[in-house]
Amino acid sequence: MVRGGRGHGSFLRPFLLLALVLPPWPPAGAETLREPLEATLAAAAAIGPGLSVYMSQEEVRRLIGIDAELYYVRNDLINHYALSFNLLVPVETNNLHFSWHAKAKIEYKLGFQVDNLLAMDMPQANISDQGEVPRTLSVFRVELSCTGRLDTEVTVLMQLNMTVNASKNITVLNFKRRKMCYKIDPVNAAPTTSTRVFYISVGVCCAVIFLIAIILAVLHLQSMKRIELEDSISDNSSSQGLSQPSTQTTQYLRADTPNNATPITSSSGYPTLRIEKNDLKSVTLMEAKAKVKDIAISRERITLKDVLQEGTFGRIFHGTLIEEKDPSKEKQMFVKTVKDQASEVQVTMMLTESCKLRGLHHRNLLPITHVCIEEGEKPMVLLPYMNWGNLKLFLRQCKLVEANNPQAISQQDLVHMAIQIACGMSYLARREVIHKDLAARNCVIDDALQVKITDNALSRDLFPMDYHCLGDNENRPVRWMALESLVNNEFSGASDVWSFGVTLWELMTLGQTPYVDIDPFEMAAYLKDGYRIAQPINCPDELFAVMACCWALDPEERPKFQQLVQCLTEFHAALGAYV
Repeated sequence: MVRGGRGHGSFLRPFLLLALVLPPWPPAGAETLREPLEATLAAAAAIGPGLSVYMSQEEVRRLIGIDAELYYVRNDLINHYALSFNLLVPVETNNLHFSWHAKAKIEYKLGFQVDNLLAMDMPQANISDQGEVPRTLSVFRVELSCTGRLDTEVTVLMQLNMTVNASKNITVLNFKRRKMCYKIDPVNAAPTTSTRVFYISVGVCCAVIFLIAIILAVLHLQSMKRIELEDSISDNSSSQGLSQPSTQTTQYLRADTPNNATPITSSSGYPTLRIEKNDLKSVTLMEAKAKVKDIAISRERITLKDVLQEGTFGRIFHGTLIEEKDPSKEKQMFVKTVKDQASEVQVTMMLTESCKLRGLHHRNLLPITHVCIEEGEKPMVLLPYMNWGNLKLFLRQCKLVEANNPQAISQQDLVHMAIQIACGMSYLARREVIHKDLAARNCVIDDALQVKITDNALSRDLFPMDYHCLGDNENRPVRWMALESLVNNEFSGASDVWSFGVTLWELMTLGQTPYVDIDPFEMAAYLKDGYRIAQPINCPDELFAVMACCWALDPEERPKFQQLVQCLTEFHAALGAYV
């Protein structure tokens, strides 16, 4: 069972975390988030202690992959929503960093509690157990060290007692964290990165020595042959070339990861599309507007409500649309739009990419329904509303749900989501439509766990950590792309299958970032050498085999989406038989 959330009572909505960390503090109309540091800091407001305790943008990105600061206390104001989050610490993360400072004298006491000391040692901080909060911005570190004796999830409580000198009243701040600890098997323990690098280095050295030996042997044999030819009295003797059997060695992240050494081809039976650089940027804004003119509506019919996601130049709102035939009725909608600082190129790309699924009708697709392109108004793209929103944010929110939630999301639910995505992609393949950017961030979900695939309009802006520029002035989803797409800029249904395998991996890891430790510039070489992302902890072998088939180097070796639908449906039925 993978932890997650479906309950109506205790489930934290997917966008709650974004609403907490992204808007400027304090958010407009959100007085309920601003509570004084209880009696202590309220009484001391006259002397202005100015206490702030928060996690920096880098720390939040490291823990949950979101670009934002997470404030627990800011200028004496407690954010109880942030303190209530029981954050899950990634398995590979063994330390936490907190930023803090105060403008006047505030004394603190620091303590820890661990619910299972057999699995984890008592946390250690690099500051003393008690003292004064620093007057300048500082960072303190908390070490979380598993013992390696048990496989279990450990709950850690860090308690900060704050005392303002003038009042001697104490305010208690409790920070909860959850961390998975695993039993260390000295025989089968996974090699660390440094160990792997060591073995790779030894292998390279051996290969170099072996190659030198072959070259010396060839030179020696050629020398002997030349002597024999010179001593021969036969004029018609001919030299025979030496043939060496070709050997090929490939290193694997896992033994069951496929690696086809054949050259990358595009003869997979799918229609192949070669994308030239800046092809979207070559479209003018006038041309983009002309393509959507037939579905344009008046701005008066649109009402914007809450901001669901926000990037550098784009926003997604929860909005409503007045029915044309019955003005008394309204439809709930997603509204994609841009900020004032958005350039004409960015607006054009938003409109162009929004048309990717236009005119297609399938229960697992979410194409645009209307646009607003009136003069003097920011262009808007409207899509039907799905009340649990972005799938990637939903999966990550599942990690933040309390551990005792009785309605945790199940593995069967996750496989059902994968089937729906595969069904939508199978429909696109039959219509010879290539998505080119399939990922959890480009899907949405509702409270019935119905998943729909969307376009990638604004994805580069809303999820900047998922896109990288490899020196060609193009931001691309490098970690989701097939090798032929990375190297030759070729896209096909087979490259969409590769991306589906990565999306399936995202589902089983509840929104983790694939290949997070690999330099984007090294991805092509990494994939070409046969390396793939490892099997998730809670993923059955049969399901990982489906992912691995999607990552075959030769596009012809990858399954079709219809085959994936059938395979996943059978696996889903098998899971249901044991529930």
